[in-house]
Amino acid sequence: MTTATVWTLSELQEAIRAGWSAETCSPDDVEREPWTPENPAWGHCDITALVVQDLMGGGLLVGEVWLDGEQHGFHTWNVLPGGIEVDLTREQFRRGQVVAEGRPVGPRPPGRLPRRWEEYQLLRRRVGDRLGRPLAPGGGAGSGD
Repeated sequence: MTTATVWTLSELQEAIRAGWSAETCSPDDVEREPWTPENPAWGHCDITALVVQDLMGGGLLVGEVWLDGEQHGFHTWNVLPGGIEVDLTREQFRRGQVVAEGRPVGPRPPGRLPRRWEEYQLLRRRVGDRLGRPLAPGGGAGSGD
């Protein structure tokens, strides 16, 4: 008989925040503004949402990010199985950016993600270490995590 490990959202959030760094920040976002410890969520929405999905299930939402009438990329966050939206990186928008209403992202394909694989794996390792349960390499639908 296996026992499921249960974490609170607060514990998960703390573990994820501890895992963010310049090494895990999106290069696309660094081109706009460098990562700093003063704004640790900057450039981490995509891989953070994927790690949350790995651990809690649910779906992903994506919305366009706008600043001064110009699109500045996309923002990704979670919708948990009960329908509650959780955005652990919303605080990164400190210059007046506006995030458009989210639209559901289709199901995650199994296996390797097309971009930011190394950063995602590094964040997964850090979060697993912090939670006391190393997350198996991989990720994505059907990874067994």
